[in-house]
Amino acid sequence: MASLITRLDTTEADFSRKLSSLLAFEASEDEAIDRAAAQILASVKASGDTAVLEATNRFDRLNASSVAALELTQEEMQAALASLNAERRTALETAAARVRAYHEIQKAECGSAGFSYTEADGTVLGQKVTPLDRVGIYVPGGKAAYPSSVLMNAIPAKVAGVKEIIMVVPTPDGVKNPLVLAAAAIAGVDRVFTIGGAQAVGALAYGTATIPAVDKIVGPGNAYVAAAKRRVFGVVGIDMIAGPSEILVLCDGTTDPDWVAMDLFSQAEHDELAQSILLCPDEAYIEAVQASIIKLLPAMPRHEVIRTSLANRGALIKVRDMDEACEIANSIAAEHLEISAENPQQWADKIRHAGAMFLGRYSSESLGDYCAGPNHVLPTSRTARFSSPLGVYDFQKRSSMIFVSEQGAQTLGKVAAELAYGEGLQAHARSAELRLKS
Repeated sequence: MASLITRLDTTEADFSRKLSSLLAFEASEDEAIDRAAAQILASVKASGDTAVLEATNRFDRLNASSVAALELTQEEMQAALASLNAERRTALETAAARVRAYHEIQKAECGSAGFSYTEADGTVLGQKVTPLDRVGIYVPGGKAAYPSSVLMNAIPAKVAGVKEIIMVVPTPDGVKNPLVLAAAAIAGVDRVFTIGGAQAVGALAYGTATIPAVDKIVGPGNAYVAAAKRRVFGVVGIDMIAGPSEILVLCDGTTDPDWVAMDLFSQAEHDELAQSILLCPDEAYIEAVQASIIKLLPAMPRHEVIRTSLANRGALIKVRDMDEACEIANSIAAEHLEISAENPQQWADKIRHAGAMFLGRYSSESLGDYCAGPNHVLPTSRTARFSSPLGVYDFQKRSSMIFVSEQGAQTLGKVAAELAYGEGLQAHARSAELRLKS
């Protein structure tokens, strides 16, 4: 069982090399997948509904007569909501309310109101913030259902003021998940089409006779969806190209080792490429966590997936102290960072790069996935160094506002003309000079 998960120590001479090797992950750039996605996108762009229908019937084993037949009604979504048992419905509505409340506050605090200021000569400068008109949300379907993804993608868009949300979700063999449809009803999704894959991305990006083109596509998907999103970026906006899920736990050795083991499992069970790492200065505690992993793993329904994930990409790492753990955490820039310690805030103050931080032993990452409130769509594969969680700001854009007074034009015109002549752009210079008083 010693090989169940990698053990590392920062005092080892080749620690940095071993850590780099562990972290190395190339996003699925499989040429065959990329070519297939490109062909589907080209077909959808050229043939619209016909291509979408053909691909959907083929890949999802359906026999739909038209793309219009693949659209669900609001009545169907409300019926799905009504079909839930009381406990499940309450949980979904509670999660939605918390996600909505968080993003309402985010909207108020993150500059969504715009600004302007007036200079002494009467020139007014500022910024106008406006929501996107239409957004497409991709929700995975098939082996697993993700109602939480519906809430996390749709609710901030609604809070931002997006006029129309188009959701696409594949339904292989025609199986529709009621929890996903119920989440769409609660989140206020406007239209739902039961299509998926690269053809759904293409339909949202280019538009068809039935499916309107959107301004931005958000939400996770398989390798074909990721390849398609990468290719349509520029025609539409996208949120990110997500890699495998990650959790990094910084622990001072005071948390129940069973809790930490299960937190590592919580990401490892996503798929075999997910990554779960523990940083701790206490050797005995690391031994206890490894014992908990061995003890708890057999009872997990997805134990084979967890076992593969931990063996290939997981690690228990002994650090010199918690300060070194924070340095390593900033280098890893994990999607989910748990600081499971007596005084978590003192260590959080040292963290610069993380998608989301969970402070204290009671803040399990799973709560953030479902109902804490902050968004669970987070940067992966070290992209937390330069990007942020999905938020209200992702569904807004900003326009600069410039009102130059007559007096202001006399000053700015001379500056602009001088710089324009320096760049060899005479029309720019003359445009500014024509407004100068002779």
